Amino acid sequence: MLKTIEQTAALIAEKKLLHISGAEALLRGLPAGNWIGGSTEYFLDEGGGQVRNDALDVLELNFSEYKFASYDAQSLPNITKDAYDNGFSLVILPFDSEVHSRYAQNAADYEDIFLKNIIGWIAGINLGAANQTPVAVNGVLGEILTDKAAVLHVSLPEGKIAQLNIVNIFRPDMKSPVITFAEEGFKAKTCFVDGEETVFADYIARKGLDTKLPLVGDYSGASINISVKSVEGGTVNFYAPVFKSIEYRFAENVPDYVEAFRSKINEIRNRDSEFACNCILNFLYGSLEGKDIGGFYGPITFGEVAWQLLNQTLVYLQILDD
Repeated sequence: MLKTIEQTAALIAEKKLLHISGAEALLRGLPAGNWIGGSTEYFLDEGGGQVRNDALDVLELNFSEYKFASYDAQSLPNITKDAYDNGFSLVILPFDSEVHSRYAQNAADYEDIFLKNIIGWIAGINLGAANQTPVAVNGVLGEILTDKAAVLHVSLPEGKIAQLNIVNIFRPDMKSPVITFAEEGFKAKTCFVDGEETVFADYIARKGLDTKLPLVGDYSGASINISVKSVEGGTVNFYAPVFKSIEYRFAENVPDYVEAFRSKINEIRNRDSEFACNCILNFLYGSLEGKDIGGFYGPITFGEVAWQLLNQTLVYLQILDD
């Protein structure tokens, strides 16, 4: 729910456990307390997508056992070690920081990563405003973090379990060729198209491919998107790393983002969520400002975390009876 900085500060003073997202300047003006936060000026609620620098999205979390932590690039693997066996960990990483890239490339190899419920997002900026810095905030310590991850570890009471889910409106175009990569990372000069090595930028140009559509890979049965950031100087840059072991195809076209999300969300019987976020690329490419997608509201982010880094995806967390 969007609140003023004064309303948010009052909740902090009441020692509420909070997740807060909003403009960097507003986050810096909040007092220390039991909260975790990150910078964004994009939000989704029942009124549709919004761009706001005068309000904060505030989520009250009603749990009694929890702990806060901050992790630099070297200590990031400890996220899973510090997580509760029955609970969830809400992680926020600043965009384009070392912790962002390290987590994206290595999280799948963290000890017990898929046995713990790790969910969260990449903090960003207003793309139309100057002099902004993506930040995560460990509120209990009053830390404004540009190069560390802020994490809230929550323990669930007996009889409750956490369940992470994603809504991905994209599916691979099975008529397109399989694309693989010899090198892993956030950029690629060459790729293999149905096994034949080619310059990836040339292939995209030659085929007239729409780079607003992500690559979709099969990650152990889950369709995971890799979004194209730019094509510059013969290099294709991504918002998440590609991996050598994954086969990718470009996604099918999605003519109506709003209808695609509504259709997917309507298929979900239980839509109660503890936390949700959606990608800035969906917001921009789908023109979601002022449009209600039908549920799972929260911050619009520069990357989503459901165990590992995702792109162009809606992520949500539910607390269920065991």
